[in-house]
Amino acid sequence: MSAAPRPIALALGGLIALAAGMGIGRFLYTPILPWMVEALGLTKAQAGLIASANYGGYLAGALLAATPLVAGSRRAWFVGALAASALSTAAMALASSMAAFLLLRFAGGVASAFVLVFASALVLDRLAGEARPWLSSLYFGGVGVGIAFSALMVAGLAALGQDWRALWLGGGIAALVALALVPGLVPNRVELPLPPPRERGALDRALVALVIAYGLFGFGYVITATFVIDIVRASPESRMLETMVWLVVGLAGIPSVWGWTRAAQRIGIYRAFAIACWTLAAGVGASVLWHTSAGLLLAGALLGGTIMGITALGLMGARRLARGDPRRMLALITASFGLGQIAGPYFAGAMHDASGSFLAPSLIAAGALIFGGLMVLLTAGRS
Repeated sequence: MSAAPRPIALALGGLIALAAGMGIGRFLYTPILPWMVEALGLTKAQAGLIASANYGGYLAGALLAATPLVAGSRRAWFVGALAASALSTAAMALASSMAAFLLLRFAGGVASAFVLVFASALVLDRLAGEARPWLSSLYFGGVGVGIAFSALMVAGLAALGQDWRALWLGGGIAALVALALVPGLVPNRVELPLPPPRERGALDRALVALVIAYGLFGFGYVITATFVIDIVRASPESRMLETMVWLVVGLAGIPSVWGWTRAAQRIGIYRAFAIACWTLAAGVGASVLWHTSAGLLLAGALLGGTIMGITALGLMGARRLARGDPRRMLALITASFGLGQIAGPYFAGAMHDASGSFLAPSLIAAGALIFGGLMVLLTAGRS
């Protein structure tokens, strides 16, 4: 029997996996989007539809990974998902039709979800028994690391005169390098039997509020997360900041889970969730209301500094409120989130094509975040 992995190596392996499967596989589209729009003449609605296809794949993958249909070794699924994420990213460089873009981004979304689900299963359970809770935050920081890397990679390749195809290929190659590193850091685990399900109970108001708020979060964050670089490019004053803004998103995301979980320990999960939603709403609003360098950098910091934190708080809150099998509640809240983030990009793109601005959809998104945080505070916040 192989020796147990060292906790720091395990957390580092999980970080690299999330950087490749989520930070690159899921979010690389954002800094590449303006290049594709210019080269291919995409409308904003088409650009949003490509993003929605990825989020649709993520929803399908997250729900599928929780079913008995995905049987066998968790590590085999994990490594396979990393490979699929890398290959679907690189294959975007070869695509030339809308149908191919949609298919590849959907496949990439499924792969990203599998990476997150199975990386968490392989890493988080073994880190939970450690007396160093910061290791779990290090693991979740991988998303921010991947986003920051993608900002630097896109800027570097663009400075060398490379086109959008080379940017996708570079992301795929980077993800393949991660694939070579991760298996040695994240070995297999002994599968433990699942605990017997607890007595089922009806959904109460607090859980309903959290599920709805989580869907509003998915809708509220994704418009800015998809189009923020396009928004930066539209302002002549701040166009040169596009790399810096996306880099700030990634850097702010690295410590975000640690910061918001610490806040939850002090003020409670649901109060922290509400405050994080309102903080994100401020960032979404700043992206379209404060068209200065400071405003756009603030928007990037608030976006990166909240999205993974809210994700973690929502899942923690759902587990606490669940009265039956918690896996069912986690599937329900994931579905709500997925539906929100699928709707957001196409809705924003279509509104932009009609009005010439992201102002209205972004303000609607900010309002959704404010309302979702208020719902949780007034219901689950009393639990």
